[in-house]
Amino acid sequence: MRIGVIIGRIGGVDGVALEAEKWIHVLRHMGHKVFIISGQYQQWSFDPEYNTLVVEMSFFSPESYWGQKKAFFHPDANIDELLEHIHLYSKIISDKIIQWTREKRLDLIISENASALPAHLEMGLGVAIAIKKLGIPTITHDHDFAWERGDRYISPHPEINKLIDKTFPLRLPNSFHAVINLNAQKVLKEKYGRDSIVVPNVMDFNMDFGKLDDHNKNLRRDLGLEPKNRLLFQITRIVRRKGIEVAIDLIHRLKDKNIKLIITGDYKDDAGSQYYQELIVQIHDLKVSNQVLFASHLIHNKGLVGTGTEKNYSLSDAYANATACTYFSTYEGFGNAFVEAVLARRPVFVNNYKPVYWPDIGCKGFKTVMLEDNQLTDEKIEQMREIIYNDKLNREIGDYNFTLGKKYFSFDVLEEKLKELIERVLH
Repeated sequence: MRIGVIIGRIGGVDGVALEAEKWIHVLRHMGHKVFIISGQYQQWSFDPEYNTLVVEMSFFSPESYWGQKKAFFHPDANIDELLEHIHLYSKIISDKIIQWTREKRLDLIISENASALPAHLEMGLGVAIAIKKLGIPTITHDHDFAWERGDRYISPHPEINKLIDKTFPLRLPNSFHAVINLNAQKVLKEKYGRDSIVVPNVMDFNMDFGKLDDHNKNLRRDLGLEPKNRLLFQITRIVRRKGIEVAIDLIHRLKDKNIKLIITGDYKDDAGSQYYQELIVQIHDLKVSNQVLFASHLIHNKGLVGTGTEKNYSLSDAYANATACTYFSTYEGFGNAFVEAVLARRPVFVNNYKPVYWPDIGCKGFKTVMLEDNQLTDEKIEQMREIIYNDKLNREIGDYNFTLGKKYFSFDVLEEKLKELIERVLH
């Protein structure tokens, strides 16, 4: 089949882009020809035969930026100019999608979150217009929805809220939904009567990942650490919902100067740096500044596997040096960092983030130390302590979880789900 993928940006490190890449890889492995139309290609080998650039579709385009600003953040009293803007650029985008679909002779379209979250109003409406006109079978890969984001996508303008309610998520007879967790499936059915298939986020369990080698063994040295140190890695961005303060408190309560917490995220991910500053104060107050290290200057989140150059470490290199990983998030759409740790055969200390972790991941049988509401009890700390110090137990947990991860979150699973999706949308 000739399949077209619509996405705001591809090649970056955000969850939508990463999972879209995996879908494209597996679909091509299945023998399909896959074409991409996007507003931005980040670290992507651009092939004009398969890649089409539409700058208006970028989240960072003037058109999208102005639309978001006037719809949600700095609205004008007069709504007419905003509505005119949205309809003008949605038509430009829809016309280009229609032209692309006909030029590439597409049999199926996949809309990557563009039809689920109103992060780009003009693109979402443009996709809806194009899909309706074309009548082509469409899968909407819905990573997150407006109602999952609190009041972020509630506008002071009733007209905008009405537009969002009508357009997001896409609900056309020729479209079918793929969601990333069971709660989204449940809410989509309750709110709109729409059926969907849960397609979990996956990893390639056949790749070499998280293994020590001659290059990444130097990460400890470059962080100023010693061989006797046991390293807990927080391999996430620095944003409040990641619960990094719990990991810092854990380091304090373990009462061992040889246990270090390595935070790979950059403080620039934290808007206004308020949360980052709170973490700095906590580190100072608990007197653990010699045990908590920020490592974004050495470890780059731009790819799972790095180039092997000096002092340029990848996520794989970080996992290779981890004794265990901390993952005390309060909310995730799925939990990519959890699956990464499983792929690297590293134990995970996790919070039961609602409503996703237990129904979609934890209930599969993974061996973890799981907190409820991020409460670090003495019992849980002792369980973590045993995993940190008992190398045999640590390896056994890593190997056991890897086997489960391959069963539930591998590319083979994704291939089966994609076959099911294509069959559903075509019939």
